Amino acid sequence: MTSLEFDRAFRQLYLPLGMYALRIVNDTDTAEDIVEETFLKAWQVVEAGKEIENFKSYMYRSVRNGCLSFLRNQKETVAFDDMPENAKDTIDLSALQDVDEETIDTSVRDARIWKAIDELPERCREVFLMSKRDGFSNDEIAEELGISVKTVKNQMTKAFSRLRDALSSGHKPFFLPFL
Repeated sequence: MTSLEFDRAFRQLYLPLGMYALRIVNDTDTAEDIVEETFLKAWQVVEAGKEIENFKSYMYRSVRNGCLSFLRNQKETVAFDDMPENAKDTIDLSALQDVDEETIDTSVRDARIWKAIDELPERCREVFLMSKRDGFSNDEIAEELGISVKTVKNQMTKAFSRLRDALSSGHKPFFLPFL
């Protein structure tokens, strides 16, 4: 693998791997650190002249292992009895199985969705996220932002249209899971 091929793989896999790690560790900064560390280790392997047969699978497996190591270390440093009740349910390492195609597809889909949302115009993105991520009503958004309800509706229509265009190009119709 050349440095150009590695760079291309980095650009293609970074965000999906980040979404995948985020699903496991449930912390954005930790997920990002794990993905960056995994790419650094992979580059060291490539630079040493070793061949990685299926780079994509290798990276997903490595990120998964990095996440599991992080969770194991977390589990060891925090007494189980001191954890909040709802956190006890989330650290079941046995539930995390090998990386399958569905998991990879889900992380790629999530990455595409968030990339498309990031590319929305600023006000449109703000209105969309307040509605879909934060659960605000149109009236609440209008009041919070000091705009009319009609403007909120127009911004939402614009957001849906742009997201549909961005996410369906070259693919069958795209399903937005949080809508």
